[in-house]
Amino acid sequence: MKFDGSDYRRLFDLSGRVALVVGGASGIGQAGAVGLADFGATVVVADVNLGGAESTAKEIQRRGHSSAARAVDTRSTESVDELIDSVVKEFGGIDILLAMPAINIRKRLVDYTDEEFDKVIDLNLKGTFRLARAVGRVMAKQGRGSMILMSSMRSTNVEPGQSIYGSTKAAIGLMTRGLASEMGQRNVRVNALAPSIIATPLTKPIRDNAEWNAALEKHTVFERWADPGEMVGPIVFLASDASSYVTGTTLFADAGWTVIDGRYTPPI
Repeated sequence: MKFDGSDYRRLFDLSGRVALVVGGASGIGQAGAVGLADFGATVVVADVNLGGAESTAKEIQRRGHSSAARAVDTRSTESVDELIDSVVKEFGGIDILLAMPAINIRKRLVDYTDEEFDKVIDLNLKGTFRLARAVGRVMAKQGRGSMILMSSMRSTNVEPGQSIYGSTKAAIGLMTRGLASEMGQRNVRVNALAPSIIATPLTKPIRDNAEWNAALEKHTVFERWADPGEMVGPIVFLASDASSYVTGTTLFADAGWTVIDGRYTPPI
């Protein structure tokens, strides 16, 4: 891909592209869906919570953009395949995938049951695999596309109770690298996004615990939680031509979480 340099702002323009956001009913997925639409994409918002997906789609439409809502359960191959088929049939293809669904059962590894392990693996890792496989087939046939899979700073830094969740996020990072190596000749890019602490409805119980909240805040260089909207920049970057030479990487949007050596500032 070559750019003449006449207007580099166009690198972020997503006009004419179809974005599928799975897990767009709330949190980062919701912000990402709205952000992709604001940059010009037609956005299909899919979620197991159809009402939440419809709410996000209506917000996008209220802002003057094109959007639709779909129900999907990424624990089901049949449900994922039906979603992808319907999007391609109605919109003609898929240019961008943002794959969000995940669950976290906070328990020490020795206390995990087989059923709990299977539940986390099936949604986080296998659900991402199902989406990447189905969308990957579409993008390979098209000869274009950008996939954004969701990792986490927990892929490298964990705390008690995060072993299984962190394992799925580390696996997604490696799956991203492998899929990128397979899809490059088809002009399809695959990257992962790894946030740290984001103020979403799912993290409210943590933020409501003053001691826990303060400890997590201090492990970022900004000493605060991120708003979900702060992930829109990285998402649009990875989705757009601004990252045309970027594939197989994990972008850590973590406020320095993975670079801080402890929580003590020495007297220097």
